[in-house]
Amino acid sequence: MGDGTDLWSYLSTEPLWWLTCTLLAYLAADWVSARLRRHPLANPVLIAVCMIALVIQLVGAPYATYFDGAKFIHFLLGPATVALAVPLYSNLPAIRKLAVPMLAALLAGSLTAAGSAVLLSQVLGLPDEVIVSMSPKSTTAPVAIGISEALGGLPSLTAVLVILTGIIGAVAVTPLMNALKVRDWRARGFAVGIAAHGIGTARAFQVSEIAGAFAGIGMALNAILTSILVPIIIALLL
Repeated sequence: MGDGTDLWSYLSTEPLWWLTCTLLAYLAADWVSARLRRHPLANPVLIAVCMIALVIQLVGAPYATYFDGAKFIHFLLGPATVALAVPLYSNLPAIRKLAVPMLAALLAGSLTAAGSAVLLSQVLGLPDEVIVSMSPKSTTAPVAIGISEALGGLPSLTAVLVILTGIIGAVAVTPLMNALKVRDWRARGFAVGIAAHGIGTARAFQVSEIAGAFAGIGMALNAILTSILVPIIIALLL
């Protein structure tokens, strides 16, 4: 019994254990999601986050210890963001034809996401550093964390808010679009890419390849526009 406890204590402090745990949790979550026919509530990221949180709580490991192991996955966010250029390039003809409505939707979505976060936070009386941390929540994590850091926010809080935004968007997008009777996969994908970044884009690919491609385009363009708009919004409203 003592040997087992000692082994567990040793493993819980090793980075490789937490990396393996993270990968296994996502594989298990994706399996569950597939068995539930990709129901919006059976989001793999949400399930995996709950599983990892439960393991960390049971083990009693500090988050810093877990992050040492998950650091490699965190690093891959950067290359994944750069890879968003691929759907942009692949769909250039369609983008040229729809340039005006896409730019209008992009501007409206980016302004709404960042502006509403700042205004609602001010109404609730939140501290400035929290408001700054919330403002880029709808863009992809590497960009959002960079914006937060540059403007004096809390990058760790921004990371949590980005994940929550993505999960909520991925869960809500299908029933919301169905309720609004939006049938065009391009519009559905583009909207979720702007509002719910990578997690929403992953959900869009589960539903339709066209929706996924346009979600990737929306996510990439929103990352660029958010990095321009958020500093301006913060300067004007704070």
